[in-house]
Amino acid sequence: MFSSLSQGIKISITRSIKTSFEQYMAKIMWDEKVYRFEDFFNEWKTYIHTSASWYDKVSEEIKSSPEFHEELAEKINEVVERVLSEEPTSDQLEELEALQKEAGTDFDFSCRMEAKFYIDFLSEQLKKKKSN
Repeated sequence: MFSSLSQGIKISITRSIKTSFEQYMAKIMWDEKVYRFEDFFNEWKTYIHTSASWYDKVSEEIKSSPEFHEELAEKINEVVERVLSEEPTSDQLEELEALQKEAGTDFDFSCRMEAKFYIDFLSEQLKKKKSN
């Protein structure tokens, strides 16, 4: 079923998974002890109903199919696995090293998306600190 969808819808589904995963992980501050798949999945469901362009383009027949749900679960696992396996870039590593030194922090991070989160987080914290 998933394979019968247009390339644009498949790309949009992948993007919605990646975006909602990024939002969920930011919400829990990338704390693996707090992570719950059910919570992430609920975040994704909310996202697809409010922000995803693909959801209204897929027929109710397909959306209600157990086969489609199984394929979506596989796609979610695939996207999350890919996100978690993307190594931080050398630029991110350099920027994070400088930000952590300035902020006096020592966050552990393992993937590109997590590194981006900490760059944004520390940049914002340091900006607030400087404006006070």
